[in-house]
Amino acid sequence: MSLGRSLLAACLFFGVVHPAQAEPAGTPASACAYLASLIPIESGPLFLPSYPTEADGALRSVAFLYDDAVAAIALVGCGESRRARRIGDAMLAALDHDRAWHDGRLRNAYAAGPVQQFPVKLGGWWDKVQNRWLEDAYQVGSDTGNMAWAALALLALDDSQHDHRYRDGAIRIGNWLAGRADARGAGGFTGGMSGWEPAPTAVAWKSTEHNTDLAAAYAMLFKATGDPIWSDRTQQAARFVSAMWDDGCGCFAVGTTDDGVTPNRILALDAEIWPLIAIPSIASSRAAAVLATIDRRLRVGAGYSYSDAAHGLWTEGTAQAALVAGMLGHAAEAASMNAAVAGQRSPHGGYFATDGAALATGFADPTNPKTQRFYYHTPHLAAAAWAALAEKGFNPFTASAALP
Repeated sequence: MSLGRSLLAACLFFGVVHPAQAEPAGTPASACAYLASLIPIESGPLFLPSYPTEADGALRSVAFLYDDAVAAIALVGCGESRRARRIGDAMLAALDHDRAWHDGRLRNAYAAGPVQQFPVKLGGWWDKVQNRWLEDAYQVGSDTGNMAWAALALLALDDSQHDHRYRDGAIRIGNWLAGRADARGAGGFTGGMSGWEPAPTAVAWKSTEHNTDLAAAYAMLFKATGDPIWSDRTQQAARFVSAMWDDGCGCFAVGTTDDGVTPNRILALDAEIWPLIAIPSIASSRAAAVLATIDRRLRVGAGYSYSDAAHGLWTEGTAQAALVAGMLGHAAEAASMNAAVAGQRSPHGGYFATDGAALATGFADPTNPKTQRFYYHTPHLAAAAWAALAEKGFNPFTASAALP
């Protein structure tokens, strides 16, 4: 499971977010319109802020790679590829102009806004107490799942724009991720690298969600290049996901512990439903059991919670479930979930991350493992992006409107 890719972990140190009028005025009619309003077509590389109303602290003006990748794919699905290009161009700039790495890796977060200086600026904040610039160990790391999503975004742009710069960037990312291959247990790929250069720490655990992302990204790379190495890597990731299935639970374990073998039994929504639309062999055999399990253990009204650690509506995940339900032919259920998502729109058209003040995830904060990560009631880019994907019935794992 991704350890914090777009979560409000830092709020544990800086408190609940403080709204600021940073989003565009007015309320766009749809999630697609909202995303389009955030990014003008013209001009150069740009990262969108993950939490646009955050006024200070570690999340002010930070662009988490996962959030921007999902937003780029959603913009493609909304017919706004020219806007999505600006995010893709920012990713390519980050690949070419990192302050330390030149090997195909990206960071978990960057400074939001136009990319106007090199090396590409990373996320961070000015600490008034210490009177110095600080960075977060997670944000400067390279998370496998986040990078797989960046590859998916670049491949969606390659497919829609026929610009092979994006395919070539995805190849570079895919080759770096191949270095995370792991022979322990069911194989698959480990979670990435954490911390600062020159010697970040290798992550030993393996994630069902990460390997789902990789299976999809590698499948798209095989489609784009015809190189069988990508097909082999697709199968390597997919086999790990399949091995995480637990018949007794009717669910996927979220991955393994640090030994790479022992299953981690937390039940998390994305690890359950993403395989259904990312890995073709899983959809037919596991969908009924997965949907029954999440309805029984994660259902919150018309939506779903993040995990079984706490119950509260997770907007992003409910939109994910709406997309999955729609693509599996459950139109009424999808409509109900989409209505729940629409109920979380902010006054300026964005989407709150959760309906309550705070939603516990059940996972440790990667920067401070003694504390837990939470979502908070603040507008979140990924929630808006998934709302747009559900709105358009667009599968981000295949960059198409059809089941894989």
